[in-house]
Amino acid sequence: MTDRVVTKIMLIEDHEEIRNGIEFILKNEPSFHCQSYKNAELALDDFANYRPGVVLMDINLPGQNGIEATSWIKANFPEVQIMMCTVYEDSEKIFGALKAGASGYLLKRYAASTLLDSIREMLQGGAPMSTEIARKVVNSFQQEDPQNRDQEYKLTKRESEILDLLAKGYRNKDIADRLFLSANTIRTHIYNIYEKLHVQTRIEAINKTGRNQYRVG
Repeated sequence: MTDRVVTKIMLIEDHEEIRNGIEFILKNEPSFHCQSYKNAELALDDFANYRPGVVLMDINLPGQNGIEATSWIKANFPEVQIMMCTVYEDSEKIFGALKAGASGYLLKRYAASTLLDSIREMLQGGAPMSTEIARKVVNSFQQEDPQNRDQEYKLTKRESEILDLLAKGYRNKDIADRLFLSANTIRTHIYNIYEKLHVQTRIEAINKTGRNQYRVG
């Protein structure tokens, strides 16, 4: 009979009720050992002593936030797997956490049903994410940088600048005033943009270069 491998899990969560709930789930799984902390400072002070294999990290913590703590852990213990367990699903928090080194991103409302499987997936090399989070990550890669298309069509820096302003709803006169150029010069630039893109309207130019995410007036 082989000994069961037990994974040490560090839970960093400031909300006591949520912390107790997650800890209860983990402590009922024989292959996991959980130690919880109410803030990042306490957890990081004890990190070298406890040496977890997995960290479950909240983002909105008192003092040092979860993204900052994630960055510190990955810099000092790069082998540790970190999964954000949070209510935040805005792109800034998601990509901030992933760039800091998180391997997973789980929304708290799904923690009770998916937490254990998500941890196992991460330990096996996966990157578990709640469905909404995965969709946002995929969408971000599908939105091509307009600058790449500008280079493809050989737009000049000035033409790209003017096209950005057109996409944001500025009219020719407004663009001329902002760039300290004459209205005739702006019209010439726009004509050249249309020629290079093989389009006839501002909307076509905006869509063709991927600027349709901007507000169009």
